[in-house]
Amino acid sequence: MKFDLDSPDLKLLDSMDKPEDLFVILLKIMKRLRSDRGCLWDREQNHVSLKKSLIEEAYETVEAIDSGNPDNLREELGDLLLQVVFHGQIAEDDHSFTQSDIIKTIIKKLLRRHPHVFGDISAGSSREILENWEDIKKEERRNSKKEEDSIFSGIPHLLPALHYAYEIQNRASRLGFDWDRAEDVYRKILEELNELKKEADSNNRQSAADEMGDLLFSIVNYGRHLDIDIEKSMKDSCKRFIERFNLMEGIARERGQNFKELSLEEKDRLWELAKKEL
Repeated sequence: MKFDLDSPDLKLLDSMDKPEDLFVILLKIMKRLRSDRGCLWDREQNHVSLKKSLIEEAYETVEAIDSGNPDNLREELGDLLLQVVFHGQIAEDDHSFTQSDIIKTIIKKLLRRHPHVFGDISAGSSREILENWEDIKKEERRNSKKEEDSIFSGIPHLLPALHYAYEIQNRASRLGFDWDRAEDVYRKILEELNELKKEADSNNRQSAADEMGDLLFSIVNYGRHLDIDIEKSMKDSCKRFIERFNLMEGIARERGQNFKELSLEEKDRLWELAKKEL
């Protein structure tokens, strides 16, 4: 029995288990929504208008992963999948490419980039796989219509700055441009910190800003050598700060104090108390 969009049977939908059948229904729904029989809002959207939603859904998916809640993750992955299907339908309507083109492109890419699985290349470690991956991508860039031929091509500029720095360093490392030991990176951090202090003391704002960037870049590199997810580390610090700050304000309210009017010394004592309680 086929799923009828004119009188959708959710019980029938729940009984369907094959992802390929469900994906076809999803494509049909998206096509209907963009048609004259569909939704005006969906019909008005284009690739540019949906950029914000695509980014938001990706972040919400990451948040769901961090939450450890599989129900949240299932829902957010569905929302993210919708964005892919939405853009695919817009492209079909514009006669740019089809949903099938999207799927064929990623299938070919997966086959091409995994010769150690689907070919006769051997790889004994993840490092070897990544090195092969970069060689393959370099060849792809050489054969593509894009003018860029750099190992850094394809790193989205809209990535959060810490993540962006990590990806740059990671790719450079795959070509052998990297510090040998974490201790070497730590010494580099101290060097950058001294340079920042020197420029700040001289009130050279632009030079200080440059040195601040170099310092952060080195800290990201140190985190990479320690196998620390620096983006998550920063987010966790922000979360701890918010929790402690909220607790500080709560304690002040319980004491009948106006937090804003407290002295810095009093706020510091509340901060230490919040740190102990959390």
